[in-house]
Amino acid sequence: MKLFTPVFLCLCGVLAWHFAGAATAPVIQLSDLQKLVSLSDPRISPDGTRIAVVVSTPDWKTDKAKQEIDLVDAATGARRALTWNRTGLSSPRWSPDGARLAFLAEDAETKKPQIFVLPMDGGDALRITDGKQGVAEFSWSPDGGRIAYLTQDPPANEKDIKAHNDVFQVTDGNFQLRAAVMPWHLWVVSAAGGTAKRLTQGTFSLQTDQGGATPPVWSHDGKYIVFTEFPGPYWGPSFRSVIAEVEVNGGPPQVLVSAQGSVGFTYAPGSDDFAFMRPRNGDENNGNAVYVDAQGKTYDATQALARNFNFYAWLPDGKALVTAGELGTRSVLWEQPLSGRARRLDLGDVNADPELSVSKTGAIAFIGSTAKHPDELYVMDSMSAAPRRLTDVNAFVDGLSLGRSVSVEWKGPDGFREDGVLTYPLNYEQGRKYPLVLVIHGGPEGASTVRFSPLAQLLSAAGFLVFQPNYRGSINLGDKYQHAIYRDTGAGPGRDVMAGLAAVEKLGLVDTQRIGVSGWSYGGYMTTWLTGHYKVWKAAVSGAALTDWLMDYTIAYYQEGDTYFFGGSPWTAKYWSIWREQSPIQYARHVTAPTLIMGDVGDSNVPLVNSYEWYHALRDNGVPVEFYAYPADTHFPKDIVRTTDVYRRWVEWMSRHLQ
Repeated sequence: MKLFTPVFLCLCGVLAWHFAGAATAPVIQLSDLQKLVSLSDPRISPDGTRIAVVVSTPDWKTDKAKQEIDLVDAATGARRALTWNRTGLSSPRWSPDGARLAFLAEDAETKKPQIFVLPMDGGDALRITDGKQGVAEFSWSPDGGRIAYLTQDPPANEKDIKAHNDVFQVTDGNFQLRAAVMPWHLWVVSAAGGTAKRLTQGTFSLQTDQGGATPPVWSHDGKYIVFTEFPGPYWGPSFRSVIAEVEVNGGPPQVLVSAQGSVGFTYAPGSDDFAFMRPRNGDENNGNAVYVDAQGKTYDATQALARNFNFYAWLPDGKALVTAGELGTRSVLWEQPLSGRARRLDLGDVNADPELSVSKTGAIAFIGSTAKHPDELYVMDSMSAAPRRLTDVNAFVDGLSLGRSVSVEWKGPDGFREDGVLTYPLNYEQGRKYPLVLVIHGGPEGASTVRFSPLAQLLSAAGFLVFQPNYRGSINLGDKYQHAIYRDTGAGPGRDVMAGLAAVEKLGLVDTQRIGVSGWSYGGYMTTWLTGHYKVWKAAVSGAALTDWLMDYTIAYYQEGDTYFFGGSPWTAKYWSIWREQSPIQYARHVTAPTLIMGDVGDSNVPLVNSYEWYHALRDNGVPVEFYAYPADTHFPKDIVRTTDVYRRWVEWMSRHLQ
């Protein structure tokens, strides 16, 4: 679950690499990547004519992103800004009649995200919430008159804290916490503003300290609101979530879906049928399935595909869903009828981000990218139409020289069909052999796909072959493959990666004396595992690496969530050995590859203590090692300057040791 996917990051900087025999087009460099624009949260209007989307442009001088919500014409692609000089923008949401757009933005007074409502026929946005804790998620009522939202409770002992009596009980929290985490609850307010009404309270929570909330869902008659109910505000036990509902006029919540792990509830259009997501058959090692309850019968509508889905939405007739997920090295969409086989949509060379929206006309809006072009906004006028690109926010990339990325497949050591992505060096010459860098994805519930990757392109420009292997636990090859990581978190995935490396070597492109391995998060775990078990590596980059499973279970926010990899606690006799045997720190004495270690000081996902252990183990055994820490409270630096520094050091380390 330590997911990190480099392809979504925006970078910037001033460093460039130059090579003999450069192509006529400019070579990609960090200064070019300052221009990369990110798009997120596309929302198509109910009538399908307009799309609201959040646009983020990096600003090197301020080390922040300039944000705006843009309105894009679905027919012509004409684009105009709807917001100005706002920060913390997210979650544009159309009113049911399409006459207003609500969104979250940081309020100047509270410095927290609040709900603003913007009339689409002209006028200023009206702030309708002002809570000290801000707003996490929200949704419009069916008649457009009210908005339901989630906000966190204030500290229960607020007066004591002000008087410095601020001790708190440790339960499921991570070791970075300095106060107890309070639960998030449901409120309702008029869409015109006014006094809000609280609907839920208690020790349960509608969000965790690591997110996870889904928007509240109104019943069609506006009398009930449905939400995801977590056992408490900490992520550790969040896999025991259920779906509950509460009457808008008051009363205690009632459980609607008792199957643990359920999230993402939605009603079918014009019906009491509904859908939700949970790990298939309740097994956390399986992919997320989409369950449908039709006429009182609940079933897995996606069982035939038996794979992971990242997102789903109802189609207007209520007889089918559109689902999103990885299929091999592509990010794809399917049309899934309520019964019967799914049909994969023809997206051409476009990889679709999972977050999408569907209009009442059946048009679909999503963010997509290709192997050589980053984020743009796309629309499909129907389920059978080809995607149309509506924006050119990253048009400059088309004028750069980029390495070619292709899918590679091989038969794994345990009979699995496996795959990955191979990016050729810029100005590749047939017959020549090149140094190779492995870039291993995080998760492990992630996947490398053939889409624009800044890191892969920077390494390609530096003269490297870049191999991004998928491995058991990845979400792109079905439940059986994803489940195979159970009680085999290191050795099995390690064999998969090495089988992929052997397959690439058979192509005759690789200088086998110059191979490096790298990754962030679970990719960092795989890097440390592989360098402790195989001697082929001449360099390694270990980013935010989990090196000690006991450390992760004990002080990271995962805690109970880690047990599904092994079956039980590392502090009990039955499971004592397996957690230790599959921790890379046990094999640190075998590492010989020069290693660059990086991570964030305030990382509660994979605490930097893991990296401190790895650094001292390598240094004390005479391995060339450097360790750099960023003073950020994130799993990967989110700001532009630090992000750039990570990638600069990554490429320079490989260049120093492999060229």
